Amino acid sequence: MTDTPLIEMTADTLRDHVTAELARGRARSAVLTESVDEADLVRQHSPLMSPLVWDLAHIGSQEELWLVRDVGGRAPLRPEIDGLYDAFQHSRASRVELPLLTPEETRDYVAQVREKALDALHDSRLSGRRLEEHAFVFGMIVQHEQQHDETMLATHQLRAGAPVLNAEPPPPPVAPPTASEVLVPAGPFTMGTSTEPWALDNERPAHRVDLPAFVIDTAPVTNGRYAEFVDAGGYTDPRWWSEEGWRHRVEGDLAAPLFWHRADGRWWRRRFGVVEPVREDEPVVHVCFHEAAAFAAWAGRRLPTEAEWEKAARWDPATGRSRRYPWGDEDPTPEHANLGQRHLGPAPVGAYPKGASPLGVHQLIGDVWEWTSSGWHPYPGFQMFPYPEYSEVFFGGDYRVLRGGSFGADAAAVRGTFRNWDHPIRRQIFSGFRCARDATPAEAGRVA
Repeated sequence: MTDTPLIEMTADTLRDHVTAELARGRARSAVLTESVDEADLVRQHSPLMSPLVWDLAHIGSQEELWLVRDVGGRAPLRPEIDGLYDAFQHSRASRVELPLLTPEETRDYVAQVREKALDALHDSRLSGRRLEEHAFVFGMIVQHEQQHDETMLATHQLRAGAPVLNAEPPPPPVAPPTASEVLVPAGPFTMGTSTEPWALDNERPAHRVDLPAFVIDTAPVTNGRYAEFVDAGGYTDPRWWSEEGWRHRVEGDLAAPLFWHRADGRWWRRRFGVVEPVREDEPVVHVCFHEAAAFAAWAGRRLPTEAEWEKAARWDPATGRSRRYPWGDEDPTPEHANLGQRHLGPAPVGAYPKGASPLGVHQLIGDVWEWTSSGWHPYPGFQMFPYPEYSEVFFGGDYRVLRGGSFGADAAAVRGTFRNWDHPIRRQIFSGFRCARDATPAEAGRVA
């Protein structure tokens, strides 16, 4: 990342930045694919996920489509494989049966694509065309690779066998929040963005949203707090679950977060091949939307809406403006947030006091994706760009929005405006949550 905003960079500086970001993503892809043998690369570890080798070739295929063919104007390298790596033509469960490139062929292919993509970057003016303005299309590909790196990291969590990934443990808690919740005053704020150069179409345009006062947790719900819900019979009491959620709980035989099990009178988890005690002060992870909503109901609360989450994360009460991140406008550093697979799990609550928002809300960026109660819909004035399959085709349905990123998300693909979405039954993703509630009349009156 850089201290100079993208919009202020010269073309040469922007090229250097894009080159570094592309290299950083590829280095991470290499770690995720070279840490296992070829049999693991081509194996499907779960019907929920693609074989790792498919993800790697898909990364190259998208890069070729946009940077080599579109920006570079060059002939296709391997047009016969386009359909194999089109995510809309084949479900994840079926991809293992396709005549995919071998691991060696895949590595050769992505290397050839990268060489020609860098040629295209060298030749591009990075202006004069919306797709290339401020290197948008290159940033889109940077984000795409990092998003698939997070997907591959989730596949690693699902694979059986000995641990193959290594990382330093997350930092200890330094300054936990002094309060369990904070009041967010009623009033308008600016949601979304119209100025962030690499923001994707679903983050746009910036628009005014007026919210009533609400109260939100200062930290994500922890394992210890969630275990109280489990131990209190939360999974056996339909009072806390929506009709749809209870049906899924029963059909899926859900009894605790994914990868948890109870032994010797305590909760244990499996994380990237390591079985260890559940740490009580870490944010809970691998819970679906229905589990999050049930916990919130049990606790007498609810999940925040997407707009509430973003106001808590970006709104500065001193100026009334919306920041890029909770801590300000500068890019994330290791002191702000747990991102980029730097650690292989969420950090304890209180590990990143420098990442807190002006209102004192902690760990909104990184650690765990946070479920919100909102469905996946376009903002007012939404314009599809540059292709409908990124956002537009998913609007509607049963999707729920997640915000904030996880320890497996990269800073290049996480902003205060960044929007993620998934089906409410998904648990293999690095998902957690925090709770909210309506402000009482007395609370709202204090800041009116």
